[in-house]
Formats: sequence, C-alpha cells, structure tokens
Amino acid sequence: MRTEYVLFDVVYEDGSQRSNRKVDASLLGGLDGDEPARTAIMDQDREISQKSGMPPLAIKSIKRSGKK
Repeated sequence: MRTEYVLFDVVYEDGSQRSNRKVDASLLGGLDGDEPARTAIMDQDREISQKSGMPPLAIKSIKRSGKK
C-alpha cells in the first residue's frame, strides 16, 4: 500500500518559512480539516530539534502548498 502525502507551507513566529512539509493524507479531512497537520508538523519539528539540539520554533500559520 502506498502512503499519500499532502504538502504544507509553514510560517514560524520568527518569520522564517519552510515549504513542502509532508503530512500523511490519512490524518486530514473530517471535522478537523487540515488542523491535524499542525500537530503532525509540530511532532516533526520536535524530532528535528532533538537531533539538532536546537529548540523547535513556534508555528504561526500553515497552509497547503500551492494555495494562495
């Protein structure tokens, strides 16, 4: 079985941006819409920060990549 992903652009509180962050499509939809993507990206950021020794940045906003 192939996992489908949705790409998101993330803007952090410090003004930095990361594009095309992958989130498992099975987490999205339903009553919460894209809100579970924020939690998934926060989990990814926490993992990255543990490996790098740098604290994770606070997320200001997320939106699907390619959407205005």
